Amino acid sequence: MHVIVGAGAVGSTTARQLAEAGEQVRLITRSGSGPVHPNIERVAADAGDATVLTRLSKGAVAIYNCANPPYHTWPTDWPPMADAMLAAAGASGAPLAITGNLYVYGPVDRPMTEDMPLAAPTVKGRVRVKMWEDAVAAYRSGRISGVTEVRGSDYLSPRYSIIEMAMPGLRANKTVWLPGPLDHPHTFTYTGDMGAALIALARDPRAWGQAWHVPSPAPMTMRQVVAKVAEVGGYPLPRLRSYPKAAVRAAGLFDRRTREFVEMSYQWERPFVLDTTLAESTFGLSATDVDEAVRASIPSPEPVAA
Repeated sequence: MHVIVGAGAVGSTTARQLAEAGEQVRLITRSGSGPVHPNIERVAADAGDATVLTRLSKGAVAIYNCANPPYHTWPTDWPPMADAMLAAAGASGAPLAITGNLYVYGPVDRPMTEDMPLAAPTVKGRVRVKMWEDAVAAYRSGRISGVTEVRGSDYLSPRYSIIEMAMPGLRANKTVWLPGPLDHPHTFTYTGDMGAALIALARDPRAWGQAWHVPSPAPMTMRQVVAKVAEVGGYPLPRLRSYPKAAVRAAGLFDRRTREFVEMSYQWERPFVLDTTLAESTFGLSATDVDEAVRASIPSPEPVAA
């Protein structure tokens, strides 16, 4: 049995991939939500309760941290969840695979590799650095049998992505407004590739004790992403505009989600490129074709009320 904490884009994708491969999955969320499949058991539980999570992880072959609390609650929500997952991994003997991101590196001036210093200058980045360092310490001390972190960039996904932001304008054939420069090369990671990497590395001892970068399509600018969505989805090529930086910062004074974006805006102000050579050469992984990834990431239209 595979235990997955979190049923967002990555947790749901990972659960479906395992289930469709014939594996048994226990998917844990606060609400008991997640994809429906005969091989997926959905459980409502608090992932920050170490006792409960340890009980639910008994007999697990691997535990996957795919949780993603709201950005503004990371400093308070992540520590108990991360500790509970380490406790569950220690009690069950199962390796822990962590869904990571690039916040740990901070601003960069070259393609990111796994050996770069963890120099996060932001609150969210420091939270993630602490989580990873605690997990590695638990592995090296023998508290857990194995741990790896799989790091991807901003997602190609139907939700919480550039694609989601662009869809209203694309569908209405109106100007698409995006919150950042439109023409800097940026790596985007397909959530399906994130799930595949988590599954491949979770039980491979070669992965344990270090982080790996998810194979991702070649870097694209935001302009190129929207053009690709238009091409694949059959929409007219839209006019693109970037919100003025001052307007985004002003909006952040009143909107929590925008305020959290402002903290991470350095990722869009210069090229932000991920080097995935190490994972590709070590595990034989490769990125999904970009047309296929974008096609799978276009959200379904909202149903029209009768």
